[in-house]
Amino acid sequence: MMATALKPAETIRDRCSTEEWQARVDLAAAYRLVAMYGWDDLIFTHLSARVPGPEHHFLINPYTHMFEEMTASALVKIDVDGNKVDDTPAPVNRAGFVIHSAIHMAREDAGAVMHLHTPYGQAVSAMADGLLPHTQTSMIAGHDVAYHEYEGIATELEERERLVEDLGTKHTMILRNHGTLAVGETVAQAFLRLYFLERACEAQVHMLSAGRAGLHNPPQGVEHKVEEQSSGAGMAMLAQGLAWPALLRKLDRHNPGYAV
Repeated sequence: MMATALKPAETIRDRCSTEEWQARVDLAAAYRLVAMYGWDDLIFTHLSARVPGPEHHFLINPYTHMFEEMTASALVKIDVDGNKVDDTPAPVNRAGFVIHSAIHMAREDAGAVMHLHTPYGQAVSAMADGLLPHTQTSMIAGHDVAYHEYEGIATELEERERLVEDLGTKHTMILRNHGTLAVGETVAQAFLRLYFLERACEAQVHMLSAGRAGLHNPPQGVEHKVEEQSSGAGMAMLAQGLAWPALLRKLDRHNPGYAV
């Protein structure tokens, strides 16, 4: 008798639409890129991406994985009430659910949301003046930065309303005494916004280490000029068409294996 071939077990990819799988691959890549740039914080902090479709589901990290080992299949799909959509034992960070669900519910353009606790981002979040417009990078990021007061670890649903109100229509946020956050229509756009914000924070910490008395203030009007130069469709094209493909090539050279 001929042996009956066993049917392969169904995988996450088998159950996904093409659009959801692409969102998973991009988000897993973003997690590994965060680790590559040294922005991760053990298993803490979180990045999310909305799952295309009417259900208002989004993807977030399992509260078990280091960012450098994230894969598309490992990401957890949850709804805006925090319920896991797929059958998985992986837990989800409560603070991650609170922060990300607030923004995904309130902002139709929030295809991706990213939140970090880097030392430089936390340092600037603790400065009374916030982000200073003394470098080109800070001027690129600064016009689109909102601020949210620290209320403790973000595990209470009541904070969502205040978080959304403070974010308004901006795409990046400094969470006081806490860290940084970025929003984008795509993973690529959110990542590039986060990159500029984090680089600006890093430069500011180094800049202020030499003291504030000798800082050179940019000429009047330049900050507004940079805002006009770095807003709108041009920045979206830079993220999606140029920077993100280059980042994926870099990741494929140094830490492939995220698209499984």
